Amino acid sequence: MKKSLICVVLAMLLLASFCGVYAEDIVILYTNDVHCGYEDNLTYSAVAAMKEFYEQVTPNVLLVDNGDSIQGDVIGAVSEGELVIDLMNAAGYDYAILGNHEFDYGMDRFAEVAAKADFPYITLNISYTGKNENKLDFLLPYAVHDFGETKVGLVGVTTPLSIATSTPAFFQEDGEFVYDFGQGENGAILYKKVQDAVDAARAEGADYVILLAHLGLKEDTDPYRSIDVIEHTHGIDACLDGHSHSVIPSMMVPNDEGYLIPLSSTGTKLQYIGVLNIADTGVITTTIVNGTLPRSEKFDTVEAEITADYENIINQVLTSSNVDLWISDTDGIRMVRSRETNLGDLVADAYRYATGADIAFANGGGIRANMAAGDLTFADIKACHPFGNQLYAVKATGQQILDALEWTARNTKAEYKTVDGNATGELGGFLQVAGLRYTIDTSIESPAIADANGMFFGFIEDAPRRVVDVEVEKDGEWVAIDPEAEYLLASHDYMLRDGGDGTTMFQDDEVVLDPGIMDYQVVVNYIVHLNGDLSDYAEPQGRITIK
Repeated sequence: MKKSLICVVLAMLLLASFCGVYAEDIVILYTNDVHCGYEDNLTYSAVAAMKEFYEQVTPNVLLVDNGDSIQGDVIGAVSEGELVIDLMNAAGYDYAILGNHEFDYGMDRFAEVAAKADFPYITLNISYTGKNENKLDFLLPYAVHDFGETKVGLVGVTTPLSIATSTPAFFQEDGEFVYDFGQGENGAILYKKVQDAVDAARAEGADYVILLAHLGLKEDTDPYRSIDVIEHTHGIDACLDGHSHSVIPSMMVPNDEGYLIPLSSTGTKLQYIGVLNIADTGVITTTIVNGTLPRSEKFDTVEAEITADYENIINQVLTSSNVDLWISDTDGIRMVRSRETNLGDLVADAYRYATGADIAFANGGGIRANMAAGDLTFADIKACHPFGNQLYAVKATGQQILDALEWTARNTKAEYKTVDGNATGELGGFLQVAGLRYTIDTSIESPAIADANGMFFGFIEDAPRRVVDVEVEKDGEWVAIDPEAEYLLASHDYMLRDGGDGTTMFQDDEVVLDPGIMDYQVVVNYIVHLNGDLSDYAEPQGRITIK
């Protein structure tokens, strides 16, 4: 064995010893919200190496993923998830659950790529009520893994808000929702589904039950947060969470019997790898690991084969920019889901330019990455716009536009980040705009009402609105929007046709442009039109005021 490899092995064995892992122990390694970041931070290669080295300490090792793995960056967009599944197979994943973004390539496509996985998908709270084919009939509500004398139950749960936060049309047949996520009744339906699965795993002989969750901790997802589920159930020994991109080594949460249950989450893009240890004594601990970890030579060989053709595609230069375009501040805190950004302005302007529309919308959650000045490759553009949405335009009333602005400003806060450096007040549907400007008064509580699926339902009657001073650009002047007037509105099919982010108010409008060119190509064409001179976008243009 090479000296360098011996050093790596010793380092990992020392790590295992430091973490209190011994030969009789059970180890569950976990990731969440990787979002195609196989080469980010710790890398999938480090994940594979972690599993290989822990297997030298104990034979009782599993590797699990808690959702949102196949979408979020170029490798997912180009292959519609397949290459990520190939990489997860190579890394040695044993189980995974669904995140809301596993559905972003459509139900048919997810079923195709899931069939290529060497691991089963576990998710208990998705049911089908349609008349055609249930594309998710391969899902397991739970699995019981046998470690000799000890059995561990793995129970998977996905956020009931998946419908609104993926593409609502994917969950419908003939305009009716046919996939249900256990939403409603203030969380009671979901809690019962989880409890039933936990009880079933126990009845099958599970000595321990681990909840694999894609629920998160954000306040606006109450009552579907992981802590809500723990507090309303019993029999769960630990929760490994995802969805909110939280970094949590271990947080103790009381269940409905008063017992404290450890909850852990690894952030996003492989910031950390999680390690759950079930000691021979029965004590369960969780921690997360970062720093410099070794790569797996075995994985790297397979990775090179998987990504060879992909690398040639993504490195093509499509255009260039003379300014940095951003969705985050200089500290890396995401702004685009609660504040105007220069990249948001550019994308909205691109939609407006391509259609000749009066107004254009771009949802902040659909703009995923900064673009640095210089040559812009296919990878750069697709990282910004990875979802594959298509240009779309409708005739909308001023009142519908006002309703959309109010609906998508419902989470916005006076400050976009907390004192400990986390983004706050975010909403994927937050609207970057062109041909329009508006103010959000955060002192006014949002009057917006969502239905059980998280879709727009209406507003509290006679309640004041927080979106004020809405003006549209007309002949070079700014004039107040007319609620009765008709405007040509451009965006993409996700928002205007499919009700993405719950924006259902435009679905019955007259269509002026059916789904056309891909969203990323619209942006490329606009930058080319400007000859790469984006000097006007060096800073946000003052279209959104927050007070």
